Amino acid sequence: MANDKVKVTLVRSLIGTRKDHRATVRGLGLRRLNHTVELADTPQVRGMIAKVSYLLKVEG
Repeated sequence: MANDKVKVTLVRSLIGTRKDHRATVRGLGLRRLNHTVELADTPQVRGMIAKVSYLLKVEG
């Protein structure tokens, strides 16, 4: 894979979201609004991103 990193930013609040979605966001390493992390582009990470995509901005 040429680009093996993906940048993920939390852009929506976790207030009112499901408990398992909050846990998924924490599992991605995101702690607060507008927090950005760079993660390995694996199928597992892509699945987590897909689950909570309505809360995130993804680059790369």
